[in-house]
Amino acid sequence: MRADEGRQLRIDFEGQPGMAGAEPRELPEAPTHARGTEEDELDAMQVGNTEDLLERIYLLERICSRENMQAACDRVVRNGGAGGVDGMGVAELPAWLDANHDALTDRILKGRYRPKPVRRVEIPKKERGKVRLLGIPTCIDRLVQQAVAQQLAPIFEPRFHEDSYGFRPGRSAHDALRAVKRHADAGNVWVASMDLERFFDTVNQSKLVQLLSDALADKRVVSLVHRFLMAGVVVDGIVEETKEGTPQGGPLSPLLANVLLNELDWELERRGHAFVRYADDFIIMKRSRKAAERAMESVTRFVESRLFLTVNREKSYVAHITRQVKYLGYSFGMRRDADGGAGLRMQVHWKSVESLKDRVREILSRSNGWSLDHRRYRLRCLVYGWVGYFRLADMRGLLRRIDGWVRRKIRCVYWKCWKRVRTKLRALVRLGVDRGQAWQWANSRKAYWRVAGSGILDWALDNSKLEELGWTLFYPRYLQVKC
Repeated sequence: MRADEGRQLRIDFEGQPGMAGAEPRELPEAPTHARGTEEDELDAMQVGNTEDLLERIYLLERICSRENMQAACDRVVRNGGAGGVDGMGVAELPAWLDANHDALTDRILKGRYRPKPVRRVEIPKKERGKVRLLGIPTCIDRLVQQAVAQQLAPIFEPRFHEDSYGFRPGRSAHDALRAVKRHADAGNVWVASMDLERFFDTVNQSKLVQLLSDALADKRVVSLVHRFLMAGVVVDGIVEETKEGTPQGGPLSPLLANVLLNELDWELERRGHAFVRYADDFIIMKRSRKAAERAMESVTRFVESRLFLTVNREKSYVAHITRQVKYLGYSFGMRRDADGGAGLRMQVHWKSVESLKDRVREILSRSNGWSLDHRRYRLRCLVYGWVGYFRLADMRGLLRRIDGWVRRKIRCVYWKCWKRVRTKLRALVRLGVDRGQAWQWANSRKAYWRVAGSGILDWALDNSKLEELGWTLFYPRYLQVKC
């Protein structure tokens, strides 16, 4: 849809999207194959007992229960995040739910609930000129999506494949990486890495609705999810239709992604492929290059013809696992055990190292105007999060080198903060430097980075002194989490 064909968004109290000067538009219902009657389900489904059948047919009532809605509200508030097109913040949601729970659930149960369009946010990617499109739902829509996800997850979890790890309870990226090591140690060392181009933006909604309809007895829930998919997006104040994709940013999108890609998982299982999938990031592991190439060709055909997704051939490749393979930020190598056996060794990919350095440069920039306390806090958060994620990698030597560079950056910040000659003199003397030598360095006209690497500042602000001043570094934290 072109921008000049769009119409201005109007927000009303009911929480429904409308157009200026027009009645709120009615979104299409789910396709006919997604609708059914309770009698049809009773005839068609083979269920062990009536109670289980009733629970499945009346799924929407469970979604709208006060307990489920309250749990969803708590989760949305805990996750935080920006507000949507209506301007409501997550802090206002608990009070709003207390006052409007009955009215909200009544609209949902009667099929009159219409989600508002999501607010489009562009997140720059590392590739120059490229962005990731996020859709920020309103807090009320986020609440309803979370309530739906909480009830759908127990239904779909038993159906998901064992080698799927993204957005699933009790599973993490570390579990996916351990699965990669398990497959590689079994001899599957050739990797077909396949990139799904703009996955969340190109999901085929009809295919997704069909999968939901096949799995859910309560077709009202299918219709509700379909409305979320077709809610539209606000771009520069204009409402645009969303005929494909599931907006990345809502609580329901990760579950829907797994529902769609679960069909791929079981197809790979049927074909006998060793694979690992984390959300839309998946690799197939084979014993030879030719086998990996054949797998990539055949799976590409399946993905594009059956799931109606696009494989980015420029970013997809076949390689030995120890060469050029990057998965979830890690790279891999081989190591020899003391008894002569070989095993996969996890490393930090060089792109992840460069990304880390960029973040450190931002925190320890001499010109950002941050206080030392704020810099310490930001660096500590970065160290704990980064080391926690990459703790599976062998990186002792890498972190020693990074810490040496970080310490020099910290000394550079101190030297810039001291600014004047007399301030530098007093600081150096206070740190134990001889007054004559301190005077000489305080009057130095050398660049900040060069002074930060000098012996005098290295001695005055040595490792123990920086630790005493409250700075957190990578290697000591790594030793803590590896123990």
